[in-house]
Amino acid sequence: MSELLFQSECLNAVLDGNYDATCDDILDIVCADSVHGSHTGKKKKSAELLQSSLLEHSAEVSSSVNSHIQNTPEELFEAACALQSIHKSTITTFSKKAFLNVVNLCRDICTYCTYKAEPGQPKATMMSRQTINDSLYMASKYGCIEALLVTGERPEERYEQARQWLAKNNFESTVDCLVYASEQALNMGLFPHTNAGNLRRSELAQLQKTNVSMGLMLESDSTRLSEPGMAHHLAPSKLPANRIAVLEEAGRLKIPITTGLLLGIGETIKETVASLDTIRKLHKQYGHIQEVILQNFQPKPDTAMRHVPPTDHRYFMIIVAICRIMMPQMNIQIPPNLSPGSYRDFLSVGINDWGGISPLTPDFVNPEFPWPAIDRLQHDTEQAGRTLECRFPVYPEFAHMVPTDLHMRMSEIAQSQDIMLVSKEVWR
Repeated sequence: MSELLFQSECLNAVLDGNYDATCDDILDIVCADSVHGSHTGKKKKSAELLQSSLLEHSAEVSSSVNSHIQNTPEELFEAACALQSIHKSTITTFSKKAFLNVVNLCRDICTYCTYKAEPGQPKATMMSRQTINDSLYMASKYGCIEALLVTGERPEERYEQARQWLAKNNFESTVDCLVYASEQALNMGLFPHTNAGNLRRSELAQLQKTNVSMGLMLESDSTRLSEPGMAHHLAPSKLPANRIAVLEEAGRLKIPITTGLLLGIGETIKETVASLDTIRKLHKQYGHIQEVILQNFQPKPDTAMRHVPPTDHRYFMIIVAICRIMMPQMNIQIPPNLSPGSYRDFLSVGINDWGGISPLTPDFVNPEFPWPAIDRLQHDTEQAGRTLECRFPVYPEFAHMVPTDLHMRMSEIAQSQDIMLVSKEVWR
């Protein structure tokens, strides 16, 4: 290990498994090496110095941010890699999925989002019962395991067209449509994972009966991003308190849930570390955060943030490493399609999952970034000394939280009762 790592009482304690790194610990470690180089081992506790010297990802930040972080701590990466080896096996997982874009009308307006559509736009989607059935049938034929069901945030509250769509298909609400889609997915041998924004407790409980897991991205717990001119200003569902309340309800209901951060939308590194700490505290309290997704911002030409540079690669790696150090036992994912030329780099800084990969449907949230072919993903994973395995939408260690009937369905195609990963004969 390097000099700084040997001198870092915090990192050594984390590696020994008897200490949880605090936010100040993390900021000290990153600041010490990034600002002063990797050989001094000196710490500076000024968050302002860190933010100005390392990065401040706001709309005014240009791609020149890379020049400020050339001395990023390799010690941080080494520690993250060591923790990944300690707490995770050499297996790297993914989920073979079909992405059902159920309805992409949305009451929120996020300045970086190209998923949201307005009624009448060519990309607008409001799936009928028949379209849902046809999509699920094709997903089953392509050997998909997961049915990812995605909607905009409560579209019927903003659009008459959404209310008409629901009435035409005999749905009482968007959640009622999701319940139908989930039931149909199970009938076709698929396992649902729903991501539908801020759901109420009753809605979570309703979907829990048919979903093996659910998802809600925190994105950031910085209220500053909801101020005028910032990314979440016109997106009330993205207020941190609203998102955290839903994640807490999922915890009380014992729903395995995926959450995570969107990096590069105006947050500072101090705010990012605080956001990771929020996720860590939620998991410590409820034990239900099955995965943290770290997603790098990519500008979209039809959005207000189209001129903001994409998330810096080095910064992205730093945050992945920080996440592993703060949550050593967590499942950590990056989407490989958003880093097509460099996603293998992240295997060395702490990730153990590639997320959902579809052989059938595009990534409707990032349609310009196709998913890598599963064969290529397997090759690149093996080249890094790892083994690629297909998982269910719920991770093996959280399978006990799934309703008994769904657990039994999973067991039918699992490698064994003790290894709740998908049998190779099924996904290959």
